[in-house]
Amino acid sequence: MRQKVRIGIIGLGFGAEFIPIYQAHPHAELVAVCQRTEDSLHRIADHFGIAGRHTSVESMLEDPDIDAVHINSPIAAHAEHSIAALNAGKHVACTVPMATSVADCARIVRAQQDSCKSYMMMETAVYTREFLYAKDLRDSGQLGRIQFLRGAHMQEMAGWPDYWLDLPPMHYATHAVAPLLALAEREAESVRCLGSGRVDHAATRGGPPFAVETALFRLRDSDLAAEVTRSLFDVAREYVESFDVYGDKMAYEWQQLERDSPVVFTGEDGRRVDIPDYADRLPAEIREYTTRGVYDADENRHLSFTQGSGHGGSHPHLAHEFVAAIVEGRAPFPDVYASANWTSAGICAHESALRGGAEITLPLFSRSEVAVDA
Repeated sequence: MRQKVRIGIIGLGFGAEFIPIYQAHPHAELVAVCQRTEDSLHRIADHFGIAGRHTSVESMLEDPDIDAVHINSPIAAHAEHSIAALNAGKHVACTVPMATSVADCARIVRAQQDSCKSYMMMETAVYTREFLYAKDLRDSGQLGRIQFLRGAHMQEMAGWPDYWLDLPPMHYATHAVAPLLALAEREAESVRCLGSGRVDHAATRGGPPFAVETALFRLRDSDLAAEVTRSLFDVAREYVESFDVYGDKMAYEWQQLERDSPVVFTGEDGRRVDIPDYADRLPAEIREYTTRGVYDADENRHLSFTQGSGHGGSHPHLAHEFVAAIVEGRAPFPDVYASANWTSAGICAHESALRGGAEITLPLFSRSEVAVDA
């Protein structure tokens, strides 16, 4: 492996948020970007001074000078692009979700095992400042024994690309599922899920009927359960990606309004807490990106910075974990197995909702003992 990981970014909508982070990272070199729309490709590449430019994923994957790709293509393409990249000998970071079927999750796991390259689902929810704070409470013992976890992701997707209209809420549930399973340090084993309400567009175009899907997960090798609620359309609620964790000594609850602060309970006594930024855990060169995005002007900001406070400052943490794992020759967090379980949790939850709340057992993805090849 070269001293610096040479990276290509596929998809320059949300993907553009990561360009300056990789450019500034001391162990990365952003060498190419890929975008189907040529005008957009050249405009963004010119802005950031990027020489390598591709209008097809196939072209980028043929480049022998690229070590790793960060995939930000539309959801339906995540599986095929990830598998193609792993088969081409590239390390892969992919925005969520990993795939939209359990079978495709399994295909990605096999491709990672066969290639011995890194695969990391770029799950923002396990690198937000809020998650890092709750993780510190767990690791320090302040939470005590975790007793229950709850998560929610409620977001109005009107105005986003049309493919969202056909997406079941739980097929994009990892932002709510991931922090619960990561804090519990367990995988989801089984799920019962109920659909509630209806979405208006389902009557005219078909597709998923439920406005809200709510799931109860049993965690593997644990006495814990976790609850997840997800909505995409026709629900009156401020945007929220939240998690609550209840221990026998302390509990952490997400705030009702984004402008408020979360609450920590010690026994029955609650107090609001200020969450630190955690930029000091990053290389100095990329610390500024926990609080700002690519463009300074508000009208150019990606929606991730106008909804959800820039994914809680997670973007540089994600990029750093991906690069550091490659440099150190270790599996990233989340690795391919956690990514498959977190994604399959939502896919199986939707299947349960369609079957009136029947219990669905998640697949157990086979873990390989083969080390990641740097």
